[in-house]
Amino acid sequence: MNNCIVAFCCEHSAYPAADLAGKLKLHYPENLRIIRVPCAGRVDLIHILKAFEKGAAAVMVMGCEGGACHHMTGNTRAKERVKYCNLLLREIEADGRLVAMFNLSPNAPHKFVGAVNEITKRIKESGR
Repeated sequence: MNNCIVAFCCEHSAYPAADLAGKLKLHYPENLRIIRVPCAGRVDLIHILKAFEKGAAAVMVMGCEGGACHHMTGNTRAKERVKYCNLLLREIEADGRLVAMFNLSPNAPHKFVGAVNEITKRIKESGR
């Protein structure tokens, strides 16, 4: 898992968007590792930190758009956990921008690719 981007993708939004991006043959970095989760709200701090421990260059948590969460508040919980993780990373003088939350709808493959490209840009800026 060294130098890869780990994307925890909600099975109701980001995962279908990623699937559609693949079907449309949209280009995104090959080092992306998608992990399908029932809801972005199920991604815990330990999952994010474990991805870094295993060598991930960045972690993305991708969930439903605001107000459209299949599990009501999962995307809100995920956003708060990502925010907390950013705080912890800054405390140990790591780049907190390498953990990010993205909200998208299931029919947004271009937005999915844009988010992956954005995190790739952050990785390059951080020198990793």
